[in-house]
Amino acid sequence: MPPAKQSDPPTRNQALYLVLCAVVALLSAGLLVYSQTRAMAWDEGFHLLAAQLINAGNKPYLDFCFPQTPLNAYWNAGWMRVFGDSWRMAHALATLLTAGAIMLSADFVFARFRVPGWRLAAALAAASVIGLNVLIVKFGTISQAYGLCLFLIVASFRLSILSAEREGAWWAALVGFLAAAAAGSSLLTASVGPVLLLWILLHNQTGSRLRKFAAFTTGAAVAFVPVLWLVAEAPRQAMFNLVEYQLFYRRVEWEGATQHDLGVLTSWVDSTPALLLGLLAVAGLLFTVQSRTDPRWREQLYLCCWLAVALGLNVSIAHPTFETYFVLMVPFLGILSAVGLFEVSSRLDTHHRPYWTVVILTALLCLGLAKALYERRDDYTWPDLEKVARKVDQVTPPQAPVLADEHIYFLTRRAPPSGMEFSDSQKLNLPADLAASLHIVPRAELAKLIQSRTFNTAQTCSDEDDEHLAILNLPQVYAKKEVIQGCTVFWERK
Repeated sequence: MPPAKQSDPPTRNQALYLVLCAVVALLSAGLLVYSQTRAMAWDEGFHLLAAQLINAGNKPYLDFCFPQTPLNAYWNAGWMRVFGDSWRMAHALATLLTAGAIMLSADFVFARFRVPGWRLAAALAAASVIGLNVLIVKFGTISQAYGLCLFLIVASFRLSILSAEREGAWWAALVGFLAAAAAGSSLLTASVGPVLLLWILLHNQTGSRLRKFAAFTTGAAVAFVPVLWLVAEAPRQAMFNLVEYQLFYRRVEWEGATQHDLGVLTSWVDSTPALLLGLLAVAGLLFTVQSRTDPRWREQLYLCCWLAVALGLNVSIAHPTFETYFVLMVPFLGILSAVGLFEVSSRLDTHHRPYWTVVILTALLCLGLAKALYERRDDYTWPDLEKVARKVDQVTPPQAPVLADEHIYFLTRRAPPSGMEFSDSQKLNLPADLAASLHIVPRAELAKLIQSRTFNTAQTCSDEDDEHLAILNLPQVYAKKEVIQGCTVFWERK
């Protein structure tokens, strides 16, 4: 299996490419089934409610607290107008975008891998390492921004290579647009744009660097227009949500946030799939450093490495950080892992049987994924919360005020009272005028509203011994309650 010549263009053997497409389609079908059955993250209720509020005529920052960049919420809101405001639709859409990211990553390996006899095997390895990754399955299938961001950053990576290879500046404009759109969906991807721009300028092969720089920045500015528009309309509220909350308020009432971060950053030690991904990626990087046959291929793999490092550093400095955030690194580590698998197979003299190596790798990934999903079998799911929502509707008259989690507002299609759109904001103790302008109701003020019998019904999924729930003292206010799927619904005010 001689390496391809340096001048060889990207190639796709049709028969072998159909095999790759079939495998990616199979992985995508599995992700889609999971998205409609078990997929859920607690924070996505807040994101779905934001999209629903947007369709009702509200604006992030101006009309409700939303400490995120807003493009994913607008993306979900747009599709809700077409298909209805269902979590199933949002999950399916995110899963298709994640599947697109898997396909783009595997296609990159298939088309550009420098050993022809290993192209399909390496592409299958990349698809398996990414598509069977625990983080991809758990968080690439939900309505938060991860699915959209995965697709945007992988697509911008692919286009950045074309931008460096081709004369036209509009390729760079597309790269800037996609990278900025990812940052406009989640600030966790903010480091992608600068890395891609620097790489294009350093490795440009034809055309004007100045024109490509201008095109990149223009495309990025166009993608960020919705964010800038909201900033212009309400600069104080926007700055609080986008900057101040992230820097100063995310860790309020979390005394162990630093220890939590250390636990997250070292959790890969106890995860076999994470270790496997990391070790293969390191092997791929070492192979890239040692390779002297094709500088262009080596530069592209270095770009994968720099993107993974930049994303890893960006999500690591979030305080507190969560394992969820590291899902954004997986496609680039997956590409390096495919190269690493070839390197390991070559050292073990098994590179003449590439598909057996891929089968063994896939089997290990499936076992690790099955174990991880089994361990979270008792976690909340959307069907569980739908039962809670039905109870809330049963005991609450139409238009009556309700105090509930964001998920229940979304499922019951009941507009939350002002300040109840983002429950985490209730832990903030801000001056009254500032809190009112930011649409935040502090917990002490919320307790007064409850004691004055403002809400017809109250719902919570917090434990009964939760100290914050004790401050609200719901059992004193309501005569009836029922526990459903671990959540409590209170009604009939005393």
